[in-house]
Amino acid sequence: MKISAKRNRKLMEDFSGYAFISPWLIGFIAFSIIPILFSLYYSFTDYDILGSPVFNGLENFRKMAHDELFWQSLKVTFYYAFVSVPGRLIFAFFVAMLFNRGTRAIRIYQAIYYVPSLVGGSIAIAVMWRRLFMADGALNAVLGKLGITSNISWIGRPSTAIWTLILLAIWQFGSSMLIFLAGLRQIPKEYYEAAEIDGAGSFKRFTHITVPQITPVIFFNLVMQLINGFTVFTQAFVVSGGSGDPLNSTLVYALYLYQRAFKYFDMGYSSAMAWILVLIIGVFTAVVFKTSNAWVFYESKEGK
Repeated sequence: MKISAKRNRKLMEDFSGYAFISPWLIGFIAFSIIPILFSLYYSFTDYDILGSPVFNGLENFRKMAHDELFWQSLKVTFYYAFVSVPGRLIFAFFVAMLFNRGTRAIRIYQAIYYVPSLVGGSIAIAVMWRRLFMADGALNAVLGKLGITSNISWIGRPSTAIWTLILLAIWQFGSSMLIFLAGLRQIPKEYYEAAEIDGAGSFKRFTHITVPQITPVIFFNLVMQLINGFTVFTQAFVVSGGSGDPLNSTLVYALYLYQRAFKYFDMGYSSAMAWILVLIIGVFTAVVFKTSNAWVFYESKEGK
């Protein structure tokens, strides 16, 4: 009897737990798991939405090898990610170091610097950014006030268009900055005091205490920002008008995937592209995790 009562109570507790998480669980299954499985199936089909999917094996993946725009979008995305991610992290770390020194009204400054991260991915901000770098935009107006005549459309030149997106990404450094700041404040002050007594200068304290102690935070920010970098879409869509112009210099991978799906209605090909992107992100994330043992410092490790 006692065993049965305990078992019934355990079942009721389990049922209550699942009942509470059921709204999220249903949403996760309906809007994440099921679409992911359908996408995997469609990647092996010829599917244009209007008709029924026709299985074609690896044909979609073979087409990518001869698709110039596919390779161009990969090139643009890699360039964007490998420039914007380090730029954002370095700038965020620098600002966090300044804030960590402690100033009056520090919370107000933190909120102000975090605002771009909250609104930077919105359509309105992307539209504003597009206007900022046009030939008659605010940037050229400021240059004119400084005596530098410029009628360049920064978003209309292949050599500078991608840099407008990179600058927008770096401008959205607020979330990374707050995470860095939280990590910096966890470093014991005793470390710096002991180093100062031993005669270590500012540079040595930075390289031998700050950087090693903050490496777990760098690791977290690096992984998250790499994923964001490879999946950028909204900014490129709005700034380029959805075309990836000029000369496909802003044709990031997610934008080309969108074009194949909703402009050409080639859902099978776009689904295959989505899984290639998952593979790329998975490989780079795995490399970061694999190499983390060599550069990420943890104060306590299991077994030591």
